[in-house]
Amino acid sequence: MFFKRIVTALALGLATLAPMQATAGSSAAANPILPRAEVAAFSNRVQRDLAARGANVAIVARVGRDPSVLPEGIRYTHVAFWVYARITLADGSTGMGYRAYNLYQRSGDLTRSDLVQDTPADFFAGAHSLDAGVIIPDPRLQRKLLAVINSPTYAALHNPSYSVLANPRTGQFQNCTEHTLDVLMAALYDTRNRAQIKANVAAHFTPQPVRLNGVQRLLAPAASQALTTADHGASVGTATFGSIARFMAAHDLAEVTYRITPERVVRF
Repeated sequence: MFFKRIVTALALGLATLAPMQATAGSSAAANPILPRAEVAAFSNRVQRDLAARGANVAIVARVGRDPSVLPEGIRYTHVAFWVYARITLADGSTGMGYRAYNLYQRSGDLTRSDLVQDTPADFFAGAHSLDAGVIIPDPRLQRKLLAVINSPTYAALHNPSYSVLANPRTGQFQNCTEHTLDVLMAALYDTRNRAQIKANVAAHFTPQPVRLNGVQRLLAPAASQALTTADHGASVGTATFGSIARFMAAHDLAEVTYRITPERVVRF
């Protein structure tokens, strides 16, 4: 009977953890959910909106998983910098447009990540719904971010050891949102020193709490090594689009923060 109870508990724990794996949504799209034409139209809508606002650098987020399986307080699952720059078009000509600077999990090993540039259409190809969160930093911060993104610091701040629930206050693991936060801190404090960046994160940034019970935490690595919480203490908290938006609002760093869908634009 005792053994049966343990097996049942383990099964329930794994079933509960399965949606947590969906928190990431930080892989390049392998099997797109939405029609390509709709994704292309939406990505162009977001680009036009950013260009109309004069954004040279923006933080953009997508819904990479079914929202019904995401933890409370988390809407978006993948975050990247979008940078306005000269791009090569499909016909070989050049023009101005946006490039997405991503941290993606490797398809063959979800515990590792790579820095990947792609197009807005590629960025939204992995979306579960056409819904984007956007933060446009103030102009001074945009200039500082652009300098970091175009320098060796951007790649130097990448830690390829990936965890969905990476603790942004430590350097043991990293996810896409934590890398975004680290680059943001590097720009704000004019430093590439990881220890200084993590000290500033610990002092000024409040992670998004993620509720996990003891069984879930015990079983997380069994479900996927990318779900480890080994870098957390008694509680679990990670960087999210929402927590970065709150940080930037609290310190008056954002020109505007909003949500955009095919039908409307709503300010947060």
